Amino acid sequence: MIELIIDSKRKDLGGFEVGRILPFAKHRMVGPFAFLDHMGPAHFQPGAEGLNVRPHPHIGLSTVTYLFEGRIRHFDNLGNDAPILPAEVNWMTAGRGIVHSERTDADVRAAGITMHGMQAWVALPVENEDDAPSFAHHGDDDLPSDSHGGVTTRLIAGNAFGVTAKVKTPSPLLYVHWELDAGVTGGAPADHPERAAYVARGSVEIDGITIHQGQIAVLKTGGTVAVKAIEPSTVMLLGGESVGPRILWWNFVASSQDRIEAAKADWKAGRMALPPADHHEFIPLPDDPLPIAPSA
Repeated sequence: MIELIIDSKRKDLGGFEVGRILPFAKHRMVGPFAFLDHMGPAHFQPGAEGLNVRPHPHIGLSTVTYLFEGRIRHFDNLGNDAPILPAEVNWMTAGRGIVHSERTDADVRAAGITMHGMQAWVALPVENEDDAPSFAHHGDDDLPSDSHGGVTTRLIAGNAFGVTAKVKTPSPLLYVHWELDAGVTGGAPADHPERAAYVARGSVEIDGITIHQGQIAVLKTGGTVAVKAIEPSTVMLLGGESVGPRILWWNFVASSQDRIEAAKADWKAGRMALPPADHHEFIPLPDDPLPIAPSA
């Protein structure tokens, strides 16, 4: 039931290390998921700067930052100023364009903190690429959870295991946080055509093959897939229906190069407003961020 195993590529972002999982040269997307990073874990000592992502733009996608540990402050040019906390979801839809930043609050920097989580981009269907930008916060009560037999499940978005999260998604998908005790087996549901299992901590076995921390197993379409924890493990299940090929360039996701070029011109010309609560600096348009070809 394994189509491909991908190793994440670790990258230091100046004291904060991430593992880039998607896109991958031989498998750009899983369902509508066009981008997936594993952030940390990073331990910031008291007084350290913490996370400091300056305002930057997005088009054509929804972003979701999901934390296992830590706290991040989100600002955007719709006027939202909201914390990102563990087991909660801030679902930001860029549509035709949004600008946001992610920072570590001053009191958190003073005390020190551990940051650990996942960042995903969900590509919008073609008919929604020009939608107005939006932002929604969802607390723990909006994310169905269950714990029994050594398996703790939290449905972050979409539908799985017969339940649906309250997070409104642009297309059918699943995004699940699993905590598995050593020796127990969970079943990756069969009701989505494209699926993958990323091991954020520990190691698991699928079809007799060990998937280690920092690896993602892209699963074949078909029945329920048994995922057995070799040791206590954190696993992210993700996937859904394909939305078709996409072009990724810097922070932009689009179905055509024309949309990418328009977004580049808008950002370079200052036609995209900065967040009112965080407008004193921004990330300039890069000369060449290594554009990513359309997904297969």
